Amino acid sequence: MKPISLIRGFVTVGLWTMLSRVLGFVRDIMIAAYLGAGPIAEAFLVAFSLPNMFRRFFAEGAFNMAFIPMFSKKLEAGEGAEDFAHDAFMGMVVLLSVFTAIGVIFMPGLVWLMASGFAGDERFDLAVEYGRLAFPYILFISLAALMSGVLNASGRFLAAAAAPALLNIIFILAVLIGAALGRPGSDALGMGIDEALGLKVGDSLALAVPLGGIGQLGLVWWAASRAGYSFRPRWPRMTPDLKRLAIIAAPAALAGGVVQINLLIGRQVASFFDGAVAWLSYADRLYQLPLGVVGIAVGVVLLPDLSRRLGAGDTVGGRDAFNRAAELSLALTIPAAVALVAIPVPLVSVLFQRGAFASDDTMATALAVAVYGLGLPAFVLQKALQPLFFAREDTRRPFYFAVAAMVINAGVAVGLSPVIGFIAAAIGTTLAGWGMVVLLWIGSRNMGDAAKTDSRLRQRIWRIVAASLVMGGVLWLASAAMTSLLGAPTIRYAALAVLVGIGVVTYFGVGQLFGAFKLSEFRRALRR
Repeated sequence: MKPISLIRGFVTVGLWTMLSRVLGFVRDIMIAAYLGAGPIAEAFLVAFSLPNMFRRFFAEGAFNMAFIPMFSKKLEAGEGAEDFAHDAFMGMVVLLSVFTAIGVIFMPGLVWLMASGFAGDERFDLAVEYGRLAFPYILFISLAALMSGVLNASGRFLAAAAAPALLNIIFILAVLIGAALGRPGSDALGMGIDEALGLKVGDSLALAVPLGGIGQLGLVWWAASRAGYSFRPRWPRMTPDLKRLAIIAAPAALAGGVVQINLLIGRQVASFFDGAVAWLSYADRLYQLPLGVVGIAVGVVLLPDLSRRLGAGDTVGGRDAFNRAAELSLALTIPAAVALVAIPVPLVSVLFQRGAFASDDTMATALAVAVYGLGLPAFVLQKALQPLFFAREDTRRPFYFAVAAMVINAGVAVGLSPVIGFIAAAIGTTLAGWGMVVLLWIGSRNMGDAAKTDSRLRQRIWRIVAASLVMGGVLWLASAAMTSLLGAPTIRYAALAVLVGIGVVTYFGVGQLFGAFKLSEFRRALRR
């Protein structure tokens, strides 16, 4: 993939991910308004996190990290890439159909493993009910992820990037339908919201999860068919390539399992504090916006590109791709991290505080946002560093690093929660993220020139940090001056937009002045 195509891929994935995250915010604003941080919200969020957790384990984690490099190399060499993808697809159908059935049957055990603090109250039974409705999502989204990997490796990013937006549209419609069915009268949003209304919204959301998975699978299936890839049902075959895929994927599966254990630890800690599961989930949405737009875009595009370059012996091109991905990641996520730390309360209050979501919920969520913000650059750098290993089919060392990060997370989250409460879960996640980056960085030092930073990246990092800190100071002062505007119901969205605009203008202006980047580079990337 040429540098222009690489950047075009970043922008395509990034823009569609941005749209998906914006729609996700609309979804979460509506959920917060109707359900707040109460038991129905917590039950649904735990139920939805179960298939999502296994999705990252099976699809975006172990399987695709092993599948994409193998598929990319076969595609480059013209050696039966389509047959290999078809065999992998059917193998996943069989494996995940069985897994889905087991998960539905043993849902009470899964809910207890995810949130044992729910045991003995209404949240547990409701989470089991919602979990059984939502769990088949794992089958549909994992198959969609495999097809997305095929499309991305073929240089076709549009449909795979657009699929999550479709999911959020279905969620938004589900909230509206649930509210319409459950509203006893003509109460306005945020007034007279009773348990019956909340249950209707919760039921609609739980049903929307598998429907959203079917919609995403249908979209990428259609795109794959247009690209010439046929995924018709047939009996799965255990070919030598599929055996090799399983051997390579096994350590990545273990690493993915460790990452999900980190999430599990956070949920477990939060489940013992009323409202904390919801607070951490809403905070997660805020830091996931820049993480998704930049980190996922870089990871999705960089892995197949690195795999092809290294397979062709193009060390120079591989090094340039890695450095430009890291530079783009830092240039966009360090200022986002500083903003999350500088103005978490205005962000949360404007976006979520209405209806069932009260001021106490705002303060708790804002604290989590600030802590997650400190870890945002680490979460994004992982997306740039991990492809260095996976492109070489090295999935063992990332597993060892993930185990070390898990130990950090568990020690901090469990050890500090009796002292500082639910926020220990967020602190553990952030510290584990930075620990993982350090280990990945050290582990990549013996990979030769392709994994080395170039002079341009080294010169620009500190300038990016300096420009971001200046922006953070300006944002903090501006938010203090705009307190009354940010609290006014009629204009608070406009006020937040102005505040964000001040931050954007400050960062790019100061960054250009400091030499952190050239604005023309961003303009060229967007045009391409």
